[in-house]
Amino acid sequence: MKRTALVGHLDASHQNQTVTLQGWVNRRRDLGGLIFIELRDRSGIVQVQVEPDSPAFAEADRLRAEYVAEIEGRFQMRPEAQRKGGLADYEVIASRVKVLNAAKTPPFELDKGGEVSEDLRLKYRYLDLRRSDMQRALLLRSKAVTAVTEFLDAEGFAQIETPMLTKSTPEGARDFLVPSRLNPGEFYALPQSPQLFKQLLMISGFDRYYQLARCFRDEDLRADRQPDFTQLDMELSFVEQDDVLELQERLLAHVFKKVLGHDLPTPFPRMSYHEAMDLYGSDKPDLRFGSRFVDVTELFRGGEFKAFASAQTVKVLVAPELTRKQIDELERVAKQNGAGGLAWLKRDGDGFTGGISKFVGGIAAPLIEQTGVEQGGTLLFAAGEWKKAVTALGAVRLSLRDLFDLAADGPRFHVSWVVDFPQLEFDEESQTWTYMHHPFTAPHPDDVALFGTERQGEMRAQAYDLVLNGFEIGGGSIRIHDPEVQAKMFSAIGFSEAAAREKFGFFLDALEYGTPPHGGIAWGFDRLLMLMSGASSIREVIAFPKNNRGADLMAEAPSPVEDAQLAEVGVAVRGEN
Repeated sequence: MKRTALVGHLDASHQNQTVTLQGWVNRRRDLGGLIFIELRDRSGIVQVQVEPDSPAFAEADRLRAEYVAEIEGRFQMRPEAQRKGGLADYEVIASRVKVLNAAKTPPFELDKGGEVSEDLRLKYRYLDLRRSDMQRALLLRSKAVTAVTEFLDAEGFAQIETPMLTKSTPEGARDFLVPSRLNPGEFYALPQSPQLFKQLLMISGFDRYYQLARCFRDEDLRADRQPDFTQLDMELSFVEQDDVLELQERLLAHVFKKVLGHDLPTPFPRMSYHEAMDLYGSDKPDLRFGSRFVDVTELFRGGEFKAFASAQTVKVLVAPELTRKQIDELERVAKQNGAGGLAWLKRDGDGFTGGISKFVGGIAAPLIEQTGVEQGGTLLFAAGEWKKAVTALGAVRLSLRDLFDLAADGPRFHVSWVVDFPQLEFDEESQTWTYMHHPFTAPHPDDVALFGTERQGEMRAQAYDLVLNGFEIGGGSIRIHDPEVQAKMFSAIGFSEAAAREKFGFFLDALEYGTPPHGGIAWGFDRLLMLMSGASSIREVIAFPKNNRGADLMAEAPSPVEDAQLAEVGVAVRGEN
């Protein structure tokens, strides 16, 4: 290659040498006949000076922002007063400049890319990716992939790919469907996950599998969701839950150390699903800050305040002093998350004012003692059915975190496990039981006998979620390997034998041929990288993402196709009613 080095690799060892660099013009300035150019490549930026009597001057005069250029010159120290440390201590005195390609004026200044609308950035994503923030994020992603591969290869995992075109099966989200030209009227589905295939690999005897798998889910989007995303998928044979969790802890610690130089303390703390919900109102609690709920159900039992007197649960969250406007906003959050309202009190001396204060005079002292609320502090209450109350108050807790930056004094990264999820949950709309994770999750061995009984809602799953800073970054389970237990699971969720065979026949057949005990996990790789890089959205760590409406503004997808293409696969587009 003609280049002496990447820009960012220049250092004192190149001083006073002639170097050849290639890259983009980040900025150009004319000062008293001198031309100053900032030359950029993915590794950094260096200043280039072109003097008026230089043979390079005429060609340098053509350069504009984002032109591609080759520059040859002497690499030297800048005057002492102009040194700022690192590469900024040096400059290149150009002796030759060559324009390798011209560029139109960009639709936005790259240096100010973070200030322009996201839709404009996504439309010109190839320009947006030139920005240093974006390049850092994607290079961090590349390093994370390397670290994962390095670790899992050393642990004896085989990297195996699974199909992109498969059968539509119920997995919790809508499938993306692909019509089959060779089988008119039939469809493939893009995989929501490689779940069945990775279990089949365990049945096949591969023992340890992993894959950076592309997954597809047709669901509503938000900052940490995309219709197509990357999942770090793993499965292991002859393991119990502790084996899987211990390996994941070592893997995540390895990735953080290799990529960020950050030491994650292990083992990660564990809490049950019920404990997480009861104390924090979330099955993915942000533990960088405290603000646990206090249970005051018995304190209000049979009391003056009728809304609390007979409630199944009454939870309170201690908050700093709040204005009425802030309380109203938090009540809106609570209502959005299923609460009928948000009761409140403000401590005033040995008692309370505001909100429901007229109902708590007789219990003010024990309420202060139980909650520890300080003078001027606010108590926020949710009451009613347990899950609805804690879920609503959990949303309020996160709003308080954001309002007062409560996580700022905590660790930069906090990782924990949530375990012992319910095996089943009751769907009020359909009045049937359904799975909480997926129908192949193994129940706790002590709870198998509860299938088909009035207590099956109490069954615990051998399921576990990996939580980082309040985001679920991984989830998995020990799988059902006994065909009889699998049949009980399908029966519990209302699948007839015929329905189960229609959806999962090939898998049920495979279970009959000697299935080892096995379990696994999948990491939301994009979500993990978002948190590691400090980005606010997974779109910042994906090279070519969709926007929040599921559209690729650059490639203009989705888009109409010709009638002939539809006819070839036997599909007709129905007009809107």
